[in-house]
Amino acid sequence: MEYQEILQLIHREVKPALGCTEPIAVALAVAKATEIIADNCTCEAGWRLHSDFRIEVAVSGNILKNGMGVGIPGTGMVGLPVAAALGAVCGRSANGLEVLSGLSKKAVERAKALVAEKKVSISVAPIDRLLYVKATVTVDGGTHASAEVDPHAYAIIEDDHDKIVETSFADKILMSSESGAAAAERASDNYDLTVKAICDFTSSARYEDIAFILDDRRLNLALAIEGLHGDFGLNVGRTIRENQKEVFGDDFLSYAMGLTAAASDARMAGSTLPALSNSGSGNQGITVSMPVIAYSLKYNVDDEKLARALILSNLVAIHIKHYLGKLSALCGCVVASTGSACGIVYLQGGGYREISAAIKNMAGNITGMVCDGAKVGCAMKVASGVSCAIQSAVLALRGTCIPSTDGIVEDDVEKTIQNIGAIGSAGMKTTDKMILDIMLCK
Repeated sequence: MEYQEILQLIHREVKPALGCTEPIAVALAVAKATEIIADNCTCEAGWRLHSDFRIEVAVSGNILKNGMGVGIPGTGMVGLPVAAALGAVCGRSANGLEVLSGLSKKAVERAKALVAEKKVSISVAPIDRLLYVKATVTVDGGTHASAEVDPHAYAIIEDDHDKIVETSFADKILMSSESGAAAAERASDNYDLTVKAICDFTSSARYEDIAFILDDRRLNLALAIEGLHGDFGLNVGRTIRENQKEVFGDDFLSYAMGLTAAASDARMAGSTLPALSNSGSGNQGITVSMPVIAYSLKYNVDDEKLARALILSNLVAIHIKHYLGKLSALCGCVVASTGSACGIVYLQGGGYREISAAIKNMAGNITGMVCDGAKVGCAMKVASGVSCAIQSAVLALRGTCIPSTDGIVEDDVEKTIQNIGAIGSAGMKTTDKMILDIMLCK
């Protein structure tokens, strides 16, 4: 990849997101459908806060899996129904993955009422796509819209959490574009990013071109601080830090585990602070960055070196996700913590050889960790991933690398990465289905 292509890739895959991105994708599709109604009807001011919406959302199994148990910002509730209702009542599609920013008390109350009145239905769409949302919004009775008795519209998201590929009003297609999968397939034909190219870009990129990545520290550290001082989810991060003397020790390992898990605690339990996401996931954005940020705080790393380490960690995660896909049965923590291992190696003076070793060490360690949906328990997986990342980095810096005689690890780091992707995307399809079946039958 050329210099500008790599920059564009980072900007495309690293962006702010408020709330877990699966329910946020639902809220975004609903918001877009609702705005289409407003664009095509005569609606009175404030109509969204008191309209009698009927919202039908069909999602892929992976969207359902990752939206069932996760907190929705500002509501004290979990799940896709309230996210969908908020999308109709107050969502702004122009805000992308921050579609629910600026929630008001009235909006939350109205959204909860719609859910309680069973005005929101969620179903599994009969499709093979891993990331799919079709949101259909109807204004029953047409009380606040004059175009027809029951104005209705839909919006479809495919393959990327914020990629709207089709919209319709009154059964007429307004827009239909290439799906994310089709675009990705075309891009794959020319995909030539490698770990070596990532390392070269990290060291040679102009600082002014990559300084934006320090938003990782601004946004994700704020989530970590909130998680450490609040009461969120399982309080994994706060518990680690509060027990640092008796159990974990007051060292970099426990510091990084505590900060990263605390950010995940807050995010998964419904914090109203955004995260800087990676590859469509806030938790992955947190895990790929917070261990690196923790190292910079503990050892006083300057901004430019931190920015380069964060660029490296984010790019490694994006690179692995290229072969894995946006959603899979493999926990995203595996990918993200592999990226943070590389960032830590870089901060301690390691180069391409040590970074490759860290990736192989991670591949041979936690590749089998499954994703059983987004939820407060994700913070425990995040903490485990951080522990493995630091262990892998330390070993790599000592010249220790899992050999190619072991399992899925190969001499070629690129082949090792492809093996991770194959296991998560193809090899674990049955696992993914079984996990969803178990969750739905509880």
